Amino acid sequence: MERFRSFETILKAHGRAPALRRGEEVLTYHELLSAVHERAARLQASSITCMGILNDSSLESVIEIFACVQAKIQVVMLEENMRDEVLKQLIRYGDIDGLYGPSVRCHALSSVLSEGVKGPSDRILFFTSGTTSASKAVVLTQESLCASAFNGSLELPLKQNDTLLSFLPLSHVYGFVCGLLWPLYDGACVCLMQGRRHIADDCGYYHPSALTAVPSIMAFLLKHDLLNPELKTVLIGSGSCPDEVLAAVKEKGIHVSYGYGLTEVSSGAAISTGGNPRAMTVCHDFKICFDSDHEILLYSPPCMMQGYYKHPEDTEEVLQDGWLHTGDLGFLDEEGKLHLIGRKKDILVLEDGTKIFLPEYEAELEEALGEKDFALVLIDEHPMLYIHTTLQEDEIKQKISALMRTKPISHRISAILSAEQEIPLGASGKKIRWQIQKEAEQCWKEKK
Repeated sequence: MERFRSFETILKAHGRAPALRRGEEVLTYHELLSAVHERAARLQASSITCMGILNDSSLESVIEIFACVQAKIQVVMLEENMRDEVLKQLIRYGDIDGLYGPSVRCHALSSVLSEGVKGPSDRILFFTSGTTSASKAVVLTQESLCASAFNGSLELPLKQNDTLLSFLPLSHVYGFVCGLLWPLYDGACVCLMQGRRHIADDCGYYHPSALTAVPSIMAFLLKHDLLNPELKTVLIGSGSCPDEVLAAVKEKGIHVSYGYGLTEVSSGAAISTGGNPRAMTVCHDFKICFDSDHEILLYSPPCMMQGYYKHPEDTEEVLQDGWLHTGDLGFLDEEGKLHLIGRKKDILVLEDGTKIFLPEYEAELEEALGEKDFALVLIDEHPMLYIHTTLQEDEIKQKISALMRTKPISHRISAILSAEQEIPLGASGKKIRWQIQKEAEQCWKEKK
């Protein structure tokens, strides 16, 4: 299979076949490439050096991303639904001197635009999806993103007559690669979601043959029987997926693949291709090994990040001799398939793809509770409080009620589990997360 190293070469490869569709709007690969060239020429004549793109999954936003890269303008991917105060912080941090998005929103944010960056840049910045204080911008390039799409195409190829519907935001690397670049790489047609209010009818409207989603969206589509009969392939990633969701997709005669990846490696590192969605094939460009506590280490020069933007110390901590220390735990079975068994880092990955940064969340809980001997755990895809205390459950709920009202619904504590012993700590005083998780799961089984 031919390797494409730029967005332009991907678009050039497929001529006048349909490339992008949103609603009734359709662009062929040729029309998309022409629009990119036209927009890039205007950008090159401007003084902008770093463009912040408020992604709205429109055809125009895709053109803007590709055109900025063509014009050698640094791109920073921003979530359209973020609060203005958060976006202002990211604009300053990302050295953004130009904004693309709704004009009213861009005007409201323009007061914090920076002086930009020096010289032409091939950098594309994606933010990790932790809480704001834990998020860092990961520096990728079109070459690393194209390499990731190449790996996806090798393991799970699409055909030119396929239509893929993506329910993923382009501001996240999973959405950008697996919801856009991967199908474009194979010459398929990408249908962009028409917004959150259309999630219930997009499958019936587009009649896709392939679909990418996070576990929570997949569960919603299944619950309401919204999957169209033409659907043949589903790719699920960016969060832990319940077995019943995977099984329900398979029962409909649809091939379901489960993917594992990180922003730091330009999206996917392993994907299931056989009958067991939990057994994943390590992608072509990757080497994998494990340290003494089963942490997954990844090596992939074609897909690896350049580093965390303005955070060299954090880069050096996780990227050692070219190997990325993922913070995820796993093992290879006798057939060489990768299985995930948990996380080492202080992050909980929720089924909607968002993440909870534990030190920050637990610091807030400590202030509300006046207690330290507890930990936040994830069981049955829900955050739960595992605590060693003399407080009664009703007292705990009362103490944390105000804090819970400030959290997104998926981040709120769904149950309180009583620990008989003190929360286990390591020699450095840090919580031993894997042991806590095991104890809490046993406690939950007994409580049920």
